[in-house]
Amino acid sequence: MASALLNAARRHAIPSTARHIRTAATAATSNSTQKRAGDISDAFASLSGQEFKPLDPSYALLKKNLIAGHEDTVRASWERLLKTLQQEISTIVALGSDVIPEVEYSDIANAQVSKKFEEEHRKRGVAIVRGVIDEKEVLGWKEELREYIRRNPHTKAFPSDNPQVYELYWSPAQMRARTHPNLLKAQRYILSFWNSRYPSAHVSLAHPTAYADRLRMRLPGDARFALGPHVDGGSVERWDPAGYGRGGVYDAVWRGSWEEFDPWESSGRLDAVSDLHAGVGACSMFRMSQGWLSMSSTGPFEGTLLVNPLLAKATAYYLLRPFFTPKKPPVDPTSEVFEPSFLDPSNWIMEPEPSSWVQGATPGRGQELSAALHPHLDLNRSMVHVPRVKPGDYVVWHCDTIHAVDKTHAGSTDSSVLYIPTCPLTVENAKYLSRQRHCFLEGIPSPDFGGGEGESRHVGRHTVEDVASYSGPEGMRALGLLKWDEDAPGLSSGERATLKKANEALGFA
Repeated sequence: MASALLNAARRHAIPSTARHIRTAATAATSNSTQKRAGDISDAFASLSGQEFKPLDPSYALLKKNLIAGHEDTVRASWERLLKTLQQEISTIVALGSDVIPEVEYSDIANAQVSKKFEEEHRKRGVAIVRGVIDEKEVLGWKEELREYIRRNPHTKAFPSDNPQVYELYWSPAQMRARTHPNLLKAQRYILSFWNSRYPSAHVSLAHPTAYADRLRMRLPGDARFALGPHVDGGSVERWDPAGYGRGGVYDAVWRGSWEEFDPWESSGRLDAVSDLHAGVGACSMFRMSQGWLSMSSTGPFEGTLLVNPLLAKATAYYLLRPFFTPKKPPVDPTSEVFEPSFLDPSNWIMEPEPSSWVQGATPGRGQELSAALHPHLDLNRSMVHVPRVKPGDYVVWHCDTIHAVDKTHAGSTDSSVLYIPTCPLTVENAKYLSRQRHCFLEGIPSPDFGGGEGESRHVGRHTVEDVASYSGPEGMRALGLLKWDEDAPGLSSGERATLKKANEALGFA
């Protein structure tokens, strides 16, 4: 099998830059198109010390146009939303971490997943898949990573004086994890929660693609990597007609019918642009779910993840928040818990004249949330820790989900993860894979992230031949290193068309 894949890789992987550039225009990128150098702090205003403030005056007109003709229905929907949020948050507080659904990988592999899990995951937008990869194998990868970093002391990381998040994309451990058959099977299952209004839409949920992201090895006592509540996939783009508006992703919210918003509908997101401002670390690939593979045994308050398991309701809230303002301010604006009279729907009115405030949004950076800017979410209580995880557990959360990390790592051992989101095969994702493949071949940072030499001089970085020696065909295809099989049995007409267009984008046609 390995030799066959290696031969296929040599035929189709485009191992030389010269051959790579000769493919379709969308299949090549050069160092000159890299984003400026940076690290994870560039992706979020709070990590870079930037304060939130009103945006350019054009955003006031954007907001006005977004709900024009629907002002009354939007106001009524806001009031309904505030009432249901109060009820839902009470449930979350009572359940705590138990609100997060869990499933065993073995149940996925044997098609024995309970209906209760599926209902809860669809509602909460977050899940833990237990035991995706053998614990000993994952711990071996972690030691391999430490050795890779030791052999390459010029590896970039944040903070530079006490590294917690490494600007690594092509380490052997990361490549092995992304192409592991168990992980790909788990990703196919997570992708299956999505639906499409249009059967002919060019998206395949059965063919996960690999998005090369970073890794975290957070050490006990760290308080620098204190990333508060946020949402990935851009910020201002969610309100911009040239961003998520291209596919009408949130149209139900803008017309005052947030209950009709389906966060699992994919077709509207295929045309969405999540990175209008070329932000360092801003994602331009369609990631249906964010995720990480645990490389340590980590529990609450030990440098781990917190999520807001409200999905559709929380999304509707942070989308509508910029249109409303309180009549009377809170007694203590610095508090994280506000008095009922301040939160009461009767105290909130639609802005008489739209302002340029888009709370927590900064062009070129991720969407952030806080108690002061988003008081009704009661983030101090509605953000819950994921339960304790072990090496080999896979944690995933919907791309609209609010999430955060512990302010302080109060544990006694490292909190280490490989960031591995779940991405479907789409035409645009295939175009991104083509650019990403170039970065892999050159050893430079993945396209969405800060530029520079990356791992081009790193000792021990894997080649196409190395990957082909341990990856199955689906792993190679997920990386854009092998042609998708357009003639595979069981494909729908839409899937077959998607694979054909993806192969064209990758230069395999």
